[in-house]
Amino acid sequence: MMFGSRNRNQGQNQNEIQYRHLSRGRRLAGAGCALALLVGGVTACANIDVAGTGAGSESDDRPVVLTTFTVLADVAENVAGEHLRVESITKVGAEIHGYEPTPGDIRRAAEADLILDNGMNLEAWFEQFVSGIDVPHVVVSEGIAEIDIREDAYAGMPNPHAWMSPTNVQVYVDNMVAAFSELDPAHAADYETNAAAYKQELQEVQDDLIAALAPLPDEQRALVTCEGAFSYLARDAGLTEKYIWAVNAEQQATPRQIASTIEFVQENNVPAVFCESTVSAAPMKRVVEATPAEFGGVLYVDSLSEASGPVPTYLDMIRHDSHTIAAALTGANK
Repeated sequence: MMFGSRNRNQGQNQNEIQYRHLSRGRRLAGAGCALALLVGGVTACANIDVAGTGAGSESDDRPVVLTTFTVLADVAENVAGEHLRVESITKVGAEIHGYEPTPGDIRRAAEADLILDNGMNLEAWFEQFVSGIDVPHVVVSEGIAEIDIREDAYAGMPNPHAWMSPTNVQVYVDNMVAAFSELDPAHAADYETNAAAYKQELQEVQDDLIAALAPLPDEQRALVTCEGAFSYLARDAGLTEKYIWAVNAEQQATPRQIASTIEFVQENNVPAVFCESTVSAAPMKRVVEATPAEFGGVLYVDSLSEASGPVPTYLDMIRHDSHTIAAALTGANK
């Protein structure tokens, strides 16, 4: 995981979008310069051929909403319904934090009508990505109560994994409604209706998690994971968070980090520990070997799965994680 600066352009209200009626050629010229800055320097701008690089199907004239990763795309689709075409820059299974945009990504962004990003320094590459593209964008995490990373090189920066809280995603949904209604006022009422139904499902996931964890003794209310990606879920569920490393990095799981996690598990009599799908569970297995805790299961965070996989939608993902955590901690799966 890589982070940029903490500055999130807070002086700009992302939901008060001034939608410019630009020609497609002008947008693509901007994309050409953005691409040149990424791969060849400023002088290459004049030599970029951006003709015929349309995004999506030419027969689909719905406004295009481009998101930075698959989780946002799925949430946005639930709000947009049939009125907008929602796409993700990154593919299923892609690493979002240090993603490197391709020329095709930049061309797609230039033809979009709106770009949605998570913000909170999740997309370290995003500022440069949009620097030469004249397309409005909205930070969907705007209004979230941030939780700062507590340690390592990123201490004091906001933990970007706000979508791992169903409560927070309701804020994402509200921001999307505002953006979509600005983009497409004729269907504003539909966006509100879609959002209300989706937020009800999100709240049900949250309520079910709280109810499932209710039997857990106070001294065992802890969530131990490989990466510190569950700060918001732990806060909402009344769990103390402990992780081996704060953020994914090249050098993971130092002996000191593992020893600290083992000590925490032993002192708090933690019944189960977990690891994310995108990293090796080997360090957490060492914690299991040294303590009475069981390996509670694999959790999903940064990407959805293919349609045939275990978490093809955000609701599938957050339900899977919530059920896995609650069942392992309470012993319900024994």
